[in-house]
Amino acid sequence: MTLFYANSNIDTREEFEKRLAEAKKLAAVDGVDVVAAGYDHADWLEKVASGYEDAPEKGERCMRCYRYNLAKTEEYAATHGYDAFATSLTVSPHKPSKAIFAANESPGFLKEDFKKKDGFKMSVRRAAELGLYRQSYCGCEFSKRSAK
Repeated sequence: MTLFYANSNIDTREEFEKRLAEAKKLAAVDGVDVVAAGYDHADWLEKVASGYEDAPEKGERCMRCYRYNLAKTEEYAATHGYDAFATSLTVSPHKPSKAIFAANESPGFLKEDFKKKDGFKMSVRRAAELGLYRQSYCGCEFSKRSAK
């Protein structure tokens, strides 16, 4: 199993690296490999956010972002022989799982809502046990406005 980290939506390299370090901590505890896609926020801004800067949270900009990152994950999975892939986005009560599921129609996309069966509570508890950083916004500068 591999944790594929694709987060060019994150507004600064510093925040990207901070979150990647935390993903690596968790993966090490679970014995999982981590592969990070390159950080290219300029590409994300151009392909995802351009023209959608003022879109509301959970709106079209977010849908475009889900499609962007899931496409990168799908590409990695396909080129490395994985039959399936999933996303941890669905553990958050702030992310609509149905919208995330609609963002990728690949038959290999496991549409699992990880917030169910107390998944979110378990993630909070586990983060506390491991001393993991928990961010207060999704990562893009536009969501930061909503988090205030």
